[in-house]
Amino acid sequence: MAHYRTSDSKREHFRRYLEKTGVVDSLTSVFVSLYEQQEKPANALEFVKQHLGAVGLASADTETLLQEVSDLRQRCAHLEEENKDLKERLHQYDAASEDGGAAN
Repeated sequence: MAHYRTSDSKREHFRRYLEKTGVVDSLTSVFVSLYEQQEKPANALEFVKQHLGAVGLASADTETLLQEVSDLRQRCAHLEEENKDLKERLHQYDAASEDGGAAN
């Protein structure tokens, strides 16, 4: 009986590990996605592999997109600053033009 309890304890420990690391959630979501397919794929194992692989790709894509967002925010800030400077120069030009026009 001791061997049986040790085996159950190891299984329970492993099950908690899989839950804690998100493996159970990932597998569940892939299986639900497979279940919800109107037309079941001919190769269910390939479907699971593709959808599990997509999780890894998403994080790589996410990293790329986050970098792009950061770059675009910097560019936007630079353009806003340039726009502000150009508006100030235009305002100064208009003010100088009005002063010159009033003197004539």
